[in-house]
Amino acid sequence: QVQLVESGGGLVQAGGSLRLSCAASGRTFSMYAMGWFRQAQGKEREFVAAINRSGGSAGYADSVKGRFTISRDNAKNTVYLQMNSLKPEDTAVYYCAAKAAGYSASYFTTPYSYDYWGQGTQVTVSS
Repeated sequence: QVQLVESGGGLVQAGGSLRLSCAASGRTFSMYAMGWFRQAQGKEREFVAAINRSGGSAGYADSVKGRFTISRDNAKNTVYLQMNSLKPEDTAVYYCAAKAAGYSASYFTTPYSYDYWGQGTQVTVSS
């Protein structure tokens, strides 16, 4: 069982930056691929970014590529999402997710691939 707790959300003006953190419980964090998803009001949950177990490979949605960076610190059981050049359309609840990946070196971009989810943190970008 893995528990995920997101933090770092808030209100920011367009063009600003935020860094989200997701702290995971347990001693096997390095065995999990991690992802960030978001859900805007009235819309479906969508992929934002994902990273493999080691942190050596990552993928991004086209809408955030070049602005967002996912990273992880396995010693701290934490995954991060650095968000720069924020736009009003980035407003959403952001969720981190964990997938037991065994020895796979892949990252995963679909919500149904993930085993555990955090409660989410609100990000609001004002124009």
